[in-house]
Amino acid sequence: MSKVLSKVKLPYLLLLPGFLFLFTFFILPIFNLAQTSTQTPIAGGDTGEFEQTFRFANYLNAFVEYREQFGRSFFYAICATLLALAIAYPLAYAIAFKAGRFKNFLLVLVIAPFFTSFLLRTVAWQQILGEEGFIVPTLKDFGMLNESTTLTSSAFAVVMGMTYNFLPFMTLPLYASLERIDPRTMEAAGDLYANGITTFRRVTLPLSMPGVVAGTLLTFIPAAGDYINATILGNPATKMLGNIIESRFFAIVDYPTAAALSFTLMAAILILVTVYIRKAGTEELV
Repeated sequence: MSKVLSKVKLPYLLLLPGFLFLFTFFILPIFNLAQTSTQTPIAGGDTGEFEQTFRFANYLNAFVEYREQFGRSFFYAICATLLALAIAYPLAYAIAFKAGRFKNFLLVLVIAPFFTSFLLRTVAWQQILGEEGFIVPTLKDFGMLNESTTLTSSAFAVVMGMTYNFLPFMTLPLYASLERIDPRTMEAAGDLYANGITTFRRVTLPLSMPGVVAGTLLTFIPAAGDYINATILGNPATKMLGNIIESRFFAIVDYPTAAALSFTLMAAILILVTVYIRKAGTEELV
């Protein structure tokens, strides 16, 4: 009997370290953030001193005041996600089915940017899109840009930076999903007189949908909360919600508003992700 009980308890004991880690570094901070979001400044107190008054109006006030940044964050994140998908799918397809013995080498190239600081990669795009780079002068030589037009400090630069920085998060799940597809299924489609487009639409794409969903989620979620790209590559008119939260926490020292914005952003992302997964027909990913 004791052996049976020990076998039953063993899985829970193995889960205990992971649960303690999540409880300490995720669940407790979430509760702390929740109680901070309903506080108000202490009358006559110093800056950064707050008391718990359960003022849930902080959420409404924060959303109304920064609704523009909310919309901009999701718009930029969607643009970056779609661009990353358009770039990563052909790349992952080529690595999975056409790379041959160079497959591992190409996968290393995909993850190679992770060997460099996120901050340095973003600063590099400031130079790539700057006047000293090759893109702007080339476009101006072909008459595609006016002499006074710049690409830095713009929404275009922010989206490009986000697309590049999160591209591996899109590529790797797509590759993993495509690599599991049996090539014989595509050969069978050809035997049934399906052309390349029909084979992709009816066979390859449906079988790779788990990778598409996972990749878009891994790209969209961090992109929606990103603030580094908007800080380095943007301007005051391209500020995202992450910039507002960072400013409220560290510059203005308005913890309740920052916490309310953080919670509202998490809730909005959770709702969007749930709807997206159910619409995509991959509820098992939740």
